[in-house]
Amino acid sequence: MAGRTYDLVVRGGTVVDGTGTARRRVDVGVIGGRIAAVGLLGDATAHEVFDATGLIVAPGIVDAHTHYDPQVTFEPLATMSVYHGVTTVLAGNCGFSIAPTRTDDREFVARLFAKVEQMDPIAMSAIRWDFESFPEYLDAREGKLGINLACYIGHSNVRRWVMGDAGSERAATADEIDQMCDLVRVAMRAGAAGLSSSHAPTHLDGDDRPVPSRFSTRDELLALAAAAGESGPGSITYLPESAIGGVTPEDEDYLLALGKASGLPIIIQGLGGRNKVDAPTATWDRAHAFLNRATELGTPVYSILIARPPDRPLQLNEMCFHFLAVASWNRMLALAHDDRLAALRDPATRDELRFAVENYNRDPAKGTTTPPPLWNQVTVAHAARPENTKWNGRTIESLATETGKAPADVLLDLALEEDLATEFRWSWETPEWTAAVGEAQMDTRMIIGTSDGGAHLARDDGADWSSWYLRNWVIDRGRWSLEDGIRNITQLPAALLGFHDRGTIEIGKRADMFIFDPATIDAGRKEFVRDLPGGAGRFKAWPVGVKATFVNGVATIIDLQPTGKLAGHVVRPGRS
Repeated sequence: MAGRTYDLVVRGGTVVDGTGTARRRVDVGVIGGRIAAVGLLGDATAHEVFDATGLIVAPGIVDAHTHYDPQVTFEPLATMSVYHGVTTVLAGNCGFSIAPTRTDDREFVARLFAKVEQMDPIAMSAIRWDFESFPEYLDAREGKLGINLACYIGHSNVRRWVMGDAGSERAATADEIDQMCDLVRVAMRAGAAGLSSSHAPTHLDGDDRPVPSRFSTRDELLALAAAAGESGPGSITYLPESAIGGVTPEDEDYLLALGKASGLPIIIQGLGGRNKVDAPTATWDRAHAFLNRATELGTPVYSILIARPPDRPLQLNEMCFHFLAVASWNRMLALAHDDRLAALRDPATRDELRFAVENYNRDPAKGTTTPPPLWNQVTVAHAARPENTKWNGRTIESLATETGKAPADVLLDLALEEDLATEFRWSWETPEWTAAVGEAQMDTRMIIGTSDGGAHLARDDGADWSSWYLRNWVIDRGRWSLEDGIRNITQLPAALLGFHDRGTIEIGKRADMFIFDPATIDAGRKEFVRDLPGGAGRFKAWPVGVKATFVNGVATIIDLQPTGKLAGHVVRPGRS
């Protein structure tokens, strides 16, 4: 190491290298975007020196579930994830990706993203359509990224490319399946992270039809999974129909069949819960037995675990998207302000609303089945009138018990009294949720974290999950040592997804690094801003205690300020 000149030396920090081994007070030297030395480099020369004294130097975080593939075409940093130490994002989840997309299908795909992932249509109009095929999309991103991007090829896009509008109407023929398999093989050879698909009843397109992948047969998806497995390393991510209501034995067997057909890891969501807002140990004993069975058969299944409780503002206005499976509430929320007030004063309308949330739609044939907020998770955040501030911090459920009223009437009466200005809060962090996630995260088949980055930005910004996890689960609650906690969100997902040259600070690996203060690291604050194209709004999550994020040896963010340097790569499983 003596006598070498480095592009970058990170000095004085404590390196937690992502392998799980004990932390060390050493320096890190970088040459050509890769780790070239880890040790005491006091006499080394460098073109750039970064002082990390008193800070943790960790590998960049790998986020296995995002929807940044549209956003990075016009916003290359994938904000806000990069602010929270994330250096590699995997996009194209849930069965739809921005590519492949034929020119004539751009509106369909943009509207699909706008509907399912609640991306503002105005912002979506800024997508840079410099591609049609999947390989063209990956090639077009090279040199234009501030963060590392990996991407699945989405089943819905594959169907649309081969079948056109018929992909949203019927099962495919044998010839069409063969064409789809060829499309998947081409994408995998170009470096796709794998295949994503969904049969989940929550996924509807811009015309409120099931997304194309939901029209596929099980045999079709098995054929595509086999094509993905024979053409390259990666993974299969899939939302079975029962993921929303609790994974059924039939779907468990099908997940094993997908693993056998592809030879790839299978990644799902919601394992162990009755629905997406349940604590993940609602059916944990059975889920754990299934994970063990999958492992024993050599067809491993992994499940995304939301380790940071979603925490969302809730007001009775047109920006409230939390009641999509409650038709009467959606009709009420779509009204103009004065008409909404009149409806809430109408006894017949109130009768319709009173118990509708508890009886939300559970029939996929009638639309989305996304569960609405539970009353024990909704609190009064900020009452608008001074005499009502005594209710701040109280759950709707507790106020209903105290007053003898139906929970919906408690919320609606308070909002009506305050001209709909009352600010409520929907947070999943109940004692039951905390206990459940604390148990489930100890299983290595549960992938800790997920931002859903790029999606639902007017409702929440989950990009702060990594900072929240480090503060709450690792440092404050001590569920993990710092070494193991960092390994959970760096080396483990990188290895699972096939990103072999990322996830650890070791010689020869890509120099993705996250530098933070362990005394202060936290999720920080959120603010609603209108900084997307066309003035579209979103929540942005600003961390505390994050000093810098380095992507391939280049500082992308320092002290919450972008450096303007774009050093991100397209990440292809199994390739350097």
